[in-house]
Amino acid sequence: MNVAKAVTTRRSVRQFLDKPVDFETIRRVMDTARWAASGCNYQPWEAAILTGRPLKELQEKIASTQPQEAEYDWTAPGQEDAYTQRLHGISKGMFGAMGIERDDKQGRMKAMMRNATSFDAPAVMFVYFPRLMKEAQWSDTGMWLQTVALLLREEGLDSCFQEYMALYANVIRDHLGLDHDRYMFFCGMAIGYRDPDAPVNNFERERVPLEEHVHFKGWEEARENA
Repeated sequence: MNVAKAVTTRRSVRQFLDKPVDFETIRRVMDTARWAASGCNYQPWEAAILTGRPLKELQEKIASTQPQEAEYDWTAPGQEDAYTQRLHGISKGMFGAMGIERDDKQGRMKAMMRNATSFDAPAVMFVYFPRLMKEAQWSDTGMWLQTVALLLREEGLDSCFQEYMALYANVIRDHLGLDHDRYMFFCGMAIGYRDPDAPVNNFERERVPLEEHVHFKGWEEARENA
């Protein structure tokens, strides 16, 4: 699989097959991902990847714990209509694919609660880093996560980034034996094989036209002078 295909076929998978992930495959992905871009070579990211009993035990703890207030805000873009519309667009596609109506609050909540078991993924990565890391290092961690996701696609695997897990940061830190004062918990990442027949894995996604994100200047003159 080339890079372009990995990018365009990667999506947030919310229904996984009951199929284990090979350890050597995961290890190979993570070993290669070490070469992701990192400002000043800080390589701030740290993670634990759970499967089997350790994962089930953590999920049981999450299920029996009330969510906490997240330590960072992922809702701030909602202050502007353009970003709110993008959120509503993906929500409409996702819930619509599952046959859940907009006014079905109970159905929507039940669907969202499936985050707690990472949509039955056989493996889940939990990502964290020292609290001293600032915005630039958060960006580096995001580039590393994207690298992991694309390498998983190369291996025929899929993933789903889960900021939802930040609502259970304390439970997760305790389960992983992490110092609460030292470590910021960032997100989870469900890993496994997508169910190709699940509607929630097949609805059409939208992306903003290129011209709204990227502006090209000087290229016409460069072409004329070529």
